[in-house]
Amino acid sequence: MAAKMDQIDFKILAELQRDSAQSQRALSERVGLSQNACWRRLKTLETSGVIRNRTVVLDRAQLGVGLIVFVMVKTRHHSADWLKHFRSHVSAIPEVIDFFRIGGEYDYLLKIATKDMASYDRVYKRLIEGVELETVTSYFSMEAIEEQRPIRLF
Repeated sequence: MAAKMDQIDFKILAELQRDSAQSQRALSERVGLSQNACWRRLKTLETSGVIRNRTVVLDRAQLGVGLIVFVMVKTRHHSADWLKHFRSHVSAIPEVIDFFRIGGEYDYLLKIATKDMASYDRVYKRLIEGVELETVTSYFSMEAIEEQRPIRLF
């Protein structure tokens, strides 16, 4: 943990994970601090990088982005130059919403959100063009049982 935090900081973080759009007043009341004290702690959490940004969770189905694909990638290349090119290549594909370097049989895991199978096929073709990959395996989500859960804080 980069920053030294106490239970009040954890309460602030838990509340923000629940609803990052709540007012400063509501947040301070929920964590038991004055607005000024809560604001100072919030700014410290932001400055230290514990809070990287605040986002909103969208309903993909209502936006027509109902297909989630988990793509496992294996490569023979592990040089710094190749990795830099691959990261740049994948990060430029807007449908890739999560991107991890992993251990095990595969080297990378991508989470792709797209409209339908034809849309995914276009993403796949873009993924494999311009970068040499050994294996690309796709797994299609049938249902999101738990997604974007809050991080458990201690």
